Amino acid sequence: MTSVLRGLIGVVHVPAMPGDPGHRGGGFAQVEQAALADALALAEGGIDAIIVENFGSAPFPKGVDGSRLPPHQVALLTLVVREAARRTGLPIGVNCLRNDVIAALGIAAATGAAFVRVNVHTGSYVTDQGLIEGEADRSLRYRMALGAPIALAADVLVKHAAPLAPVTMTDAVHDCLDRGLADAVIVSGAATGAPVDEPLLREARAAAGDRAVLLGSGLTPERV
Repeated sequence: MTSVLRGLIGVVHVPAMPGDPGHRGGGFAQVEQAALADALALAEGGIDAIIVENFGSAPFPKGVDGSRLPPHQVALLTLVVREAARRTGLPIGVNCLRNDVIAALGIAAATGAAFVRVNVHTGSYVTDQGLIEGEADRSLRYRMALGAPIALAADVLVKHAAPLAPVTMTDAVHDCLDRGLADAVIVSGAATGAPVDEPLLREARAAAGDRAVLLGSGLTPERV
């Protein structure tokens, strides 16, 4: 499963959907077409894989019971993921912001997607959505129940957030991989697009051993 988590993964930010505060007109078909155009552009550029996320749907629900993605967002993301896979032939992943891994796994299983991204897999983080707790036990049991070979990549010291109690990068990586049983970890800068702190990246790489470590933000041609 983890072979799809190595190489360059392009991100498709699905635009704001009907019902989102940022939506500026047009229906679901228009949103889908815009997302698929981005997926095709990434494929033509030689990307290795693609991840689809509901980035335009801010502000995001926490992604826990009582604050999960609304059904219409799950439905549209499912359409985008399925069509992106069909049209590009690339491995496709899905991230349901802020942390609705149950929705992401369901979409992945239904569409044959290769992987999901989880922003908070283990531990507790104070985020712009409030306090979010990892649900590794529920996520992995749901994946097992679905019987689908879906790789799970988990953020460590996730961006736009702070751990509820101090934790080192080394401990965060071990918690995600050894206790949370994630397939890979993702290291990002403090915010979307911000470069990664290189000493923290090296610490994560050392802690992960031979397991995959992905760079989650701030990648430029100069840093490849």
